[in-house]
Amino acid sequence: MASEVPTETYAEVYNRSLTDPEGFWADQAAGIPWIVAPETILDKDQNGVWRWFSDGVLNSCYVALDQHVVAGRGDQPALIYDSPVTGEVQHFTYAQLLEKTSIIAGGLVNLGVGKGDVVVIYMPMVPETVAAMLACARIGAIHSVVFGGFAPSELAMRIDDANPRVVLAASCGIEVDRVIAYQPLLNDAIDLAEHKPDHVVMLQRQQCEATLSMPRDIDWQTWEREASPVDCVPVSATDPLYVLYTSGTTGKPKGIVRDNGGHAVALNYSMRAVYGVGVGDVYWAASDVGWVVGHSYIVYGPLFAGCTTVLYEGKPVKTPDAGAFWRVLAEHKVKSFFVAPTAFRAMRKEDPDCQLLQKYDISNLEYQFVAGERLDPPTYHWLKEHLHVPVIDHWWQTETGWSICANMAGIELLEPKAGSCSLPAPGWDLRVLDAHGQEVGPNQEGAIVIKAPLPPSAFPTVWNDHQRFEDSYWSEYPGFYLTGDGGYRDEDGYVFVMGRTDDVINVAGHRLSTGRIEEVVAEHSAIAECAVVGIADAEKGQVPVGLLLMKDGVNLDPQVLQAELVQAVRNAVGPIANFKRALVVARLPKTRSGKILRQVIRKMIDGERYIVPSTIDDPAIVDELHETLSSQGWIK
Repeated sequence: MASEVPTETYAEVYNRSLTDPEGFWADQAAGIPWIVAPETILDKDQNGVWRWFSDGVLNSCYVALDQHVVAGRGDQPALIYDSPVTGEVQHFTYAQLLEKTSIIAGGLVNLGVGKGDVVVIYMPMVPETVAAMLACARIGAIHSVVFGGFAPSELAMRIDDANPRVVLAASCGIEVDRVIAYQPLLNDAIDLAEHKPDHVVMLQRQQCEATLSMPRDIDWQTWEREASPVDCVPVSATDPLYVLYTSGTTGKPKGIVRDNGGHAVALNYSMRAVYGVGVGDVYWAASDVGWVVGHSYIVYGPLFAGCTTVLYEGKPVKTPDAGAFWRVLAEHKVKSFFVAPTAFRAMRKEDPDCQLLQKYDISNLEYQFVAGERLDPPTYHWLKEHLHVPVIDHWWQTETGWSICANMAGIELLEPKAGSCSLPAPGWDLRVLDAHGQEVGPNQEGAIVIKAPLPPSAFPTVWNDHQRFEDSYWSEYPGFYLTGDGGYRDEDGYVFVMGRTDDVINVAGHRLSTGRIEEVVAEHSAIAECAVVGIADAEKGQVPVGLLLMKDGVNLDPQVLQAELVQAVRNAVGPIANFKRALVVARLPKTRSGKILRQVIRKMIDGERYIVPSTIDDPAIVDELHETLSSQGWIK
């Protein structure tokens, strides 16, 4: 059973989480069915990193599935698969999902996968993907899900870093009315990768069947039919559950490691405390299992808490229209809904007066959550006007696994403020610091950091690169986790996250490195130098644009060049990058040390106030660039 949420106020709960973290999280851990309950709540590992429940033993698949069947809830719906792109809706009870997961786990064992081995999952939003993730957890294997929209080079980097024994894949994904064949992408990735997985298990979808390359490739249906169910393998609370790659400020992605114990405790707690749901409630996170939202709140969190989770294979618009989400909410009686603001911006663009909502009864909806990017005030007010339920902006990251800040629906709903993600969630000691590490006052912007120890579920390392974990997150402000986001707190303590402080941008809720896109653009034979920056976009939140310096003597039509660069980025990074605009300029503003002033460029295009640093090499270049951008209609 899920642990009971305290009846105290938010302030009382939050204060206790900071003054007595071990007692607070021990209480939450009591709601998890441990194999061996932890006695050590908080200590440090050999790397000096704070760890939770280090002597506890459990199995995350048991927490997600078996415990509910044992408790007599096997007939309760666990998973609703809703796919407007295929016209299918399927319901799986906890008992049915457990049976399917146990058999897939047995299939992995038959391929030699065991505790501590890595399995890469390259699949779309289908029930087998959820079962595959849980099957890995069942046998103590570590899954690494890679979003199907990534290009072969990106997938190859993840294969080389994770060294999977097996890749679980599907023959295709479906984007609205377009079928994307996965096997050619996967084959190219394996060809590029130095590490070669032993096996690829291919789920054939009728929209595009793959030709299998024997003996490496195995037909999923046959593999599953020949497997026998297996029981859960006990694992340590500090053993890895999964590795999820996120964009870094360099081209190489970072493998964020999630442990088993802290993850189970924090997510189980968050379902009731943050999202206000429990056993039997229908919960929907409209994301993809390739992202952290899909891991935390499509698969693990709702199932830990005994909810019914919705797996949606579709879009907010064009599947078939801007009423798609309203249909799902009505049809499946969703109580708590979570999606990125970009989805609502797309819906608002096509149906500004929300006329399509009138066709559906969404009276079961009690809470509307948004995250993944900043909730702009116009979208917030649009939702408030039409939904008549609390609209809750909350903020978290791949690295944290659950909310850093939220208006806690299961504890005490505070008065919201447009543009703010409210106050820190229990366990997160949030500060805003200046460049010298001093805490700033109300309404003053700075770097948002979290004082150690981070609460359960926060990542303990970067896969195969602990030094990068230290350098990227803990070196700038010793003792504080650097979120990479900047912002401020107002006089009431409400947190306003204003954007990234590095070159990672947020495109429709997807974190992407402009540095990686810049690498692709710079490879073009006509380009001497370039800068890629993320600019504000009304629909996507941010989109990347490129400023280009041509090589001397090159005579290429700028429109042709732009088209070639757009295609190159699409091929190398994927269509999710949304790179569509590039402009040839005469010079780029730089510091005397040669650093391109990307923040100045971004603010210039966004029409924001910018300060030209004293270290600039030639101040005239800024005026020259401003004139060029203005004449081309680039400045907002």
